[in-house]
Amino acid sequence: MLPIRVLNFDDSLSLQHELITRFNPVFTDLREFSPYCRQWMNMATLRRLKSALDPTLKNSITFLGSGDFHHISSLLIEQFSDPISLIVFDHHPDWDILPPKYGCGSWVTQVLKMPNLQKVVLLGVSSHDISTFAIHTGNLKALENNRVEIYPYQHPPTKVVFRKVPDNCSIEVKRDFLLSEIRWRELKKRNLSEFFALLKERIPTKQIYISIDKDCLHPDYALTNWEKGYFKLDELLLLLKMFKDNFSLVGVDITGDYSPIVKIHGRLKAKLAAWDHPQDYTARSHTIYDIGLINESTNIKILETLT
Repeated sequence: MLPIRVLNFDDSLSLQHELITRFNPVFTDLREFSPYCRQWMNMATLRRLKSALDPTLKNSITFLGSGDFHHISSLLIEQFSDPISLIVFDHHPDWDILPPKYGCGSWVTQVLKMPNLQKVVLLGVSSHDISTFAIHTGNLKALENNRVEIYPYQHPPTKVVFRKVPDNCSIEVKRDFLLSEIRWRELKKRNLSEFFALLKERIPTKQIYISIDKDCLHPDYALTNWEKGYFKLDELLLLLKMFKDNFSLVGVDITGDYSPIVKIHGRLKAKLAAWDHPQDYTARSHTIYDIGLINESTNIKILETLT
């Protein structure tokens, strides 16, 4: 069984008493890094944070707190040198090709530079990041040779202008002169067991790493500071169980909890971070107590499934 740990950037897990009592995770206090690495970080912060991570605990189930810290996943995945595949559950693709390089919206692009990372599967992506305008800053090239497969839970077709959209088994592409239209193979229309049976044949490694951002879930199951997702919890748990039963799970990380206090270093970064967050994020109309109960319940069910 994989050990459980909390990289405590934001105290979002500290009040989840039932989880702590039942699973006794190891807490690593990284709150001093929080203002410098929330949403993105520079190279100096990255180097300091790398030195603070214990490589002997790389084979863990790791809670990272808010989705603002999802890019820390890249540092955890970089600790592996054997061939692995990456499975990501997220409302966002996190595959941007624009700066900042080490940010929660671009970390997938960074780990794709690892030669031992054989494949990435993005599940549940349904945000505006794959809409007609925003997709032009996405890593479409990574779709070549099916190295990345992307399956929104639901999303209308997306038009792409002046950029090549590679052939890929996870999408249907209709091409015209300077315009391509991507038709997504939505998960909401699929039998997930049948979907998994086909997907597992295309994953080239026995070892997989799973990264979960709970913003992929409907707000009945997760309250985050990002937009709401569409996955039902039983759908997420079913897929997690099938991955666990059919592959060797070398590590997991979980984000999508809620920071009770947000500290950001520098006025400019604070303003940019506030601008980047949606104003109608899912936790806004709930109390901290309710947020904690809902997120803790989902965290516990994820741990029960994986352990």
